[in-house]
Amino acid sequence: MLELNRVSVRYGKRPVLREVSLRIAAGEIVSLLGTNAAGKTTTLRTIMGLKEQVGGTIRFAGEDVGRLSTVERVRRGLALSPEGRQVFPKFTVQENLLMGGYHRSDRDHLDDDIARVFDTFPRLAERRSQKAGSMSGGEQQMLAIGRALVSKPRCLLLDEPTLGLAPIMVDEIEAIVRRLGQSGVTILLAEQNAAMALAVAQRAYVLVSGRVFLEGEAAVLKGAAEIRQLYLGA
Repeated sequence: MLELNRVSVRYGKRPVLREVSLRIAAGEIVSLLGTNAAGKTTTLRTIMGLKEQVGGTIRFAGEDVGRLSTVERVRRGLALSPEGRQVFPKFTVQENLLMGGYHRSDRDHLDDDIARVFDTFPRLAERRSQKAGSMSGGEQQMLAIGRALVSKPRCLLLDEPTLGLAPIMVDEIEAIVRRLGQSGVTILLAEQNAAMALAVAQRAYVLVSGRVFLEGEAAVLKGAAEIRQLYLGA
């Protein structure tokens, strides 16, 4: 579904991603682990065309999308739920979800897809007329994911969905990611919360200073000494 081959990115002259390679099969949940500034957000933004690569290739559904605009990548089925949620605070929940379908050519079906988001997130249905800026962080995270789903993604990129959330909301977001994966959505999950990320994923990659440091089955990486020392406090 998605493959990065030796992708490199710079901010000015400073390398941020260094020949990063990863792959995600259709229907997989793959986690991208790393501490702050490891390159997780840059990887997702580069996949979406929000940051220009200086080397390597990005292929989505067999097509090289490296020269396509962000709009074209969304139309082909990539969607990003960004770090920090970035909802439109003065818009209602319903209006935020409508923005998720802004680039869709089949807008006649938006109501049906928004209804499915409300089925997935009943709390959003209860707050459909509420301004997004007045909701809790966890509810805004649900809205950010729901907004991305309205674009009908074939591959959903989730950037730090549990960042800054209370433990009870972390558990709820974990359950949501599991349900989305079970429904067939392909997911690349960037997270610092290694325990959560490895619990929901089939496979994982670990970034250190912009390079892939470890990769493998999530169940195996849980027991890796490097993971336990870096992320699990053991």
